[in-house]
Formats: sequence, C-alpha cells, structure tokens
Amino acid sequence: MKAGHYHRSIGDLKGRLSAAVAHDVLKRLHGKDPVRHFAVVLRQALVFAGAFAAGWAIESLWVRVPAAIVLGFCVFDGTILLHEIVHRAVFRTDRPRAYRFLGLLYALPSGISPTQFTRWHLDHHAELGSPQDDPKRAHLSPKRNSRWLKLLYATPALFPIYFRAARQETATYPTPLRRTIALERLAATSLHLAVAAAIGLLGGWERLVWLWAVPVFLVFPPAFTLNRLGQHYDVVPGEPAKWGTRMARSRFWDIVYLWSSFHLEHHYFPAIPFYRLPELNAALVPFFEREGVRERRYRELLLDWFVRNRAPHTDWSDAGPAHDPVPLDRG
Repeated sequence: MKAGHYHRSIGDLKGRLSAAVAHDVLKRLHGKDPVRHFAVVLRQALVFAGAFAAGWAIESLWVRVPAAIVLGFCVFDGTILLHEIVHRAVFRTDRPRAYRFLGLLYALPSGISPTQFTRWHLDHHAELGSPQDDPKRAHLSPKRNSRWLKLLYATPALFPIYFRAARQETATYPTPLRRTIALERLAATSLHLAVAAAIGLLGGWERLVWLWAVPVFLVFPPAFTLNRLGQHYDVVPGEPAKWGTRMARSRFWDIVYLWSSFHLEHHYFPAIPFYRLPELNAALVPFFEREGVRERRYRELLLDWFVRNRAPHTDWSDAGPAHDPVPLDRG
C-alpha cells in the first residue's frame, strides 16, 4: 500500500503557496475553458495533418525530415493532452463519459493505455519524493548513472524500458484494472499496426519510414527524454518546494511542449489547466525568489545530464557534485 509520501513530507508548503498567490487569482487560474482546450487540440490536429501531407506529397529530405520531427513531437504531445484528462482539466463540470472518450483518443498516438497512465500519474503525484513509491522514480529513472544508459532513453530502446517499467508497476494493481490496461494496449497496438500497414500499402515503404517509423521510433524518444529532464531530475531532496525543476519561460517550448515545461508549477497546483500555467509561473516569481528556486534551461540540463553526468533526483547546483541518495555507477 502506498502512503501518500508527498503530503506527509511537505510540511507547510501548501500554506506558503496559497499565501504567495492571491485567492482571486488562484480561483481564476483554476477555471476550465473547454473552448481553449479544444482550440489547442484543433491546432495540433492541423499541424499533424499538414506535416503528414507534406511528407506524403514531397519526396525531398528537406521536407520529409522536418515533417517527421513535427509528427514525432505531435505524437508526444498526445500524452500531454492525456495528462489534462487525468487531472480533469477540460470541462467545468465532471463529465466521465467525455473524459473517458478523450482519454482513449489522446492515448492513441503514443500507444499507451490511458487507464495505466492515469493510475501511474496520480500515484506519481501522491508519492513524489519517494524512491520506492513514486512509479516514475522507482521504475523508469535509470538505476545506474551511466552515460550510455542515459542515451538509450533517447533511442527506440525507450519503448522496452518504458513498458517494462509500466509492467512492473501494473503488477501491483487489482486484477480488473490489469485486464482493462491489457485490452487498451492491445487495441492501441493493433491500431498502430493497421495504420502502418495502410501507409505501406498505399504509399510504399519510404512513406512508411518517414511518416510512421521515424516519428514514432526516432523522434518521440528524444522528445520524451528532453521533456522529462525538466521535471524531477534536478531537485533538492531535503526541500519539498524544490522537488521539481523550475524551467525558464520560453514561447518556443510552450508551443512545442504545450506548456508542460511548467511541471513544478503543475505539482504545486495540479488542477490548473495547462494553458494557464504561464500566468501561474509569473504569479509565483516572488515565491521562487524567496525560496531560492533557480531557473533552468534545457540546454543546461542536457549539459548536466550527459556531460557532467549528474545523477537523477539530486541537486545539480554548482555548489558541488550530484548528491546521490544511493551509490551509483558513474561509468
């Protein structure tokens, strides 16, 4: 049984956060706007369709390479849209059937089970800070601080790594939940194979490679890995306000990652929709300054992760080397 490590460990953090942002501002930020949500979904669909059409019609690598990159990031962004479903951040009232339908729809591009993702992610929130009970940290984070292992996460090896992690956590779930997850995975896998077969039969093997294989297997993994670097790898274990990484504002990454770079802010206030996170970030600047929560950029995190070989879930500040909670292989 999990014990709710996060809420047992954060002390008065919630009170400090509530005092840092005016009540009326917080109330407004928690407001759900379905029109804004579905406008983002429409934009993503149009971007995906445009990139797919360009990659299908034009054989030049100058078109197919960027089109494949855009398609891969769109596939990853499906998991961010699914994340909004997990936190019921779309509709003003609870609409279980609509949330169920959207969860299934948003999970299809990546092929994951929305039921598994929901349980996994809510457990991650409840157990943040626990090396054993946070499923992301317990099963998905590299167990050896080795550069070659870190690089594997940015390759097609991510898929067996992720599904092994999911299988380990799913083994602890009740039997009916495991059955639902298995059925969802089977349906998603079948759909992906059907789409791949259709592209290959109608367009030939080159279109199959550039419009399905490259986006899914070569673009999605580094998109996933880079996004995860901005979540909980550079943290201060003894300070719950710093159990996530504060990322610097960037309009580019706001568009590419659908505001998911504001992951620390999201953990502070999980029910705020993703399109309101930039405003929450701005409101929290005085809090960040008082608490000494420093800003990071993806290029800095990449340097720390691969070049300086920092260990995950440790303090990556310039004050010293990574403070490993347990000894790690530094190969």
